[in-house]
Amino acid sequence: MAYEWHQHKNAAVAAEALADAVAEKLNTVLVQQEYAVLAVSGGRSPIAFFEALSQKDLDWPRVYITLVDERIVPTDHADSNTALVHQYLLQNKAKAAGWLPLVEAGLKAEALQPEAVVQTALKHYRRRDVLVLGMGGDGHTASLFPQAPQLDQGLDEKNEIPLLHTTPVTAAHERISMTLNAIAETPAVFLAIQGGDKKNIFEQAAVAPSKQFPISYVLNHKKVNCHVHYSD
Repeated sequence: MAYEWHQHKNAAVAAEALADAVAEKLNTVLVQQEYAVLAVSGGRSPIAFFEALSQKDLDWPRVYITLVDERIVPTDHADSNTALVHQYLLQNKAKAAGWLPLVEAGLKAEALQPEAVVQTALKHYRRRDVLVLGMGGDGHTASLFPQAPQLDQGLDEKNEIPLLHTTPVTAAHERISMTLNAIAETPAVFLAIQGGDKKNIFEQAAVAPSKQFPISYVLNHKKVNCHVHYSD
């Protein structure tokens, strides 16, 4: 197992602590290189973290923000993580950060063919320096879902292409996602989880790699030291 557990008394404290930890990592990267790349996960859970991070003192013009994964929908769609990140993270001080899209803005649904989306996203791709993952109640992380037909490809450490198209069996929308290999190549990896049900899934996943819980491949990866921020 390669993770460090950080337990917080509530979700607000966890969000602030995670924002502090991510900002500290980004500052360290910026001392060492010209720019830093932060990849975040979408959904409603990270909103408080986004808002806290957006207020941190960083050299934001030297930071690029992108997503770990995205639903292949127009960026003005209600389920777009791109829209969510722009609304809650690319605000305040973080408004000066750059953006690396996974799905191009302004395209209609019929123009968003999955393989074309992946190819376009790869043109914008830069290796991530800091990564904030989430975990679903089914043990998925990024858009590496149990039972997805592309799961083996996403978990294949010989797969050097960092992004792939995935088709969740248990969730809506085609997706674009970082692969396990791309996650493992990220120097700083964080995981945010909340609630006893997810803690139970996490504990099962931390024991050994299992396709039942794709997050298990991150938690048991020899290259990854995952900082887990948890609150009840």
